[in-house]
Amino acid sequence: MRELERDSSSDVPACKRLAIVGRGRLGSALAAALRHAGYELNGPLGRGATAAGADAVLLCVPDTQIALAAASLAGGALVGHCSGATGLDVLAPREAFSLHPLMTVTAEGARFAGAGAAVGGSTPYALALAANLARELGMIPVAVEDPDRVAYHAAASIASNFLITLEGAAERLASSAGVERALLVPLVRAAVENWARLGSQRALTGPVARGDEATVAAQRAAVAQRAADLLPLFDAMVDATRALAAGTARPGPALAAATESEPALAATPRAEPALAAAAQSEPALATTPRAEPALAESPLAGRTVADGAPA
Repeated sequence: MRELERDSSSDVPACKRLAIVGRGRLGSALAAALRHAGYELNGPLGRGATAAGADAVLLCVPDTQIALAAASLAGGALVGHCSGATGLDVLAPREAFSLHPLMTVTAEGARFAGAGAAVGGSTPYALALAANLARELGMIPVAVEDPDRVAYHAAASIASNFLITLEGAAERLASSAGVERALLVPLVRAAVENWARLGSQRALTGPVARGDEATVAAQRAAVAQRAADLLPLFDAMVDATRALAAGTARPGPALAAATESEPALAATPRAEPALAAAAQSEPALATTPRAEPALAESPLAGRTVADGAPA
């Protein structure tokens, strides 16, 4: 997994006509963001669309529908998908690419600027096209090889989906004590910001981290009384937190190297400045910027594409 540097050579693809297939959350959000960045594109189109005349087609459909959607497309175009866990073999024998925004997308849309994007390509040309599209949306392209994609996607699910599940459990217990969800929000935000700045072990606080087993036992009894179905989750998280506090939770190779070389910077991702900027100026990232200086150099900037249906 490596962050891709900008390619300033003449071989960087200039995609003149782009189509998006898939009218779900991601397809709609990507179409809106690309239009905001100055594109005219075809889509989002419904499944079964041929996307005739497009130089490149981006499929924003469920993983199980990628091959079927690709089979419906007109020949000649590069084809990409937005799946985090799926490799490029599902698009063979076409020249193919993948673009997976490392960002949660809700019914209200998404802010892509500053986020990472896992990209791949069956050829250097296709990989460069995917990386350029990511940059056009203000994202940081990172090459993820096919054998690593499922592990990468699992990490994304833990960081985003599972976090929401945990907060849902916290919300239930807080409600039973007459405490509203809004009062938990500053705590959650501070914990995430501490993790981003310090890494998981140094950011850890609370009774498990300080070895207060009496409090942990009292908490478990309260969970058993008020939300017994959450006990397996509580027990699993206590065990995992003990391992993290004790230093027996094994970090990945990159984190281990960072810890050995610069303890103060352990677990600080390369994209931390973007993350810090997002935390400090969230309203400024409400929409994808049209012309950031770093993006204006891209051969894709300002290109127009075939007229398309409204989002």
